[in-house]
Amino acid sequence: MAYTKTEEYDEAVTENISKCFTSIIADIGEDAQREGLIKTPERAAKAMQFLTQGYDMDAKAILRSAMFAEDYSEMVIVKNIELYSLCEHHMLPFFGKAHVAYIPNGHIVGLSKIPRVIDVFARRLQVQERLTDQILDAIQDTLKPLGAAVVIEASHMCMMMRGVQKQNSVTTTSAFTGAFERVQTRNEFMKLISNDLS
Repeated sequence: MAYTKTEEYDEAVTENISKCFTSIIADIGEDAQREGLIKTPERAAKAMQFLTQGYDMDAKAILRSAMFAEDYSEMVIVKNIELYSLCEHHMLPFFGKAHVAYIPNGHIVGLSKIPRVIDVFARRLQVQERLTDQILDAIQDTLKPLGAAVVIEASHMCMMMRGVQKQNSVTTTSAFTGAFERVQTRNEFMKLISNDLS
């Protein structure tokens, strides 16, 4: 049996976005009808829908789907979570890692849900600062932990490919609530995400 790949996209949206990409290709001086570009507008339209699918997702519902009563009250950290997003200023990618922690207050959450929450907000047109806050707020508002922390380290193609063209720059953003606003707790978290415990 031949390999087939099945993807579902809104046909009307795909057609509209494809037309826009066809115009862009022509406007930059390329031949949108040459062999290598004939299917590019449709591919780009589908890619854009995939990269912005977070608008149709509910981070709090994802967290609520796997909340469990538990007496554990020490720091829970999920670190080095890969993330990919699109800068809303130039629609170029930024990518890196997120580190997330919370201190449970009667409930824990399935660990796989934290990366999913990151994807909900990363799969939108974004700025890193807002992305950091949105992840934190979803965890704080849903789990009601004793505190939560988010640190994101990312490289931005809008700085690397254009503008200042600084290929080795990394942007770090952070946000903290509750217990993580205390210096001692925050320092413990920062030390743990910096260490290689393997």
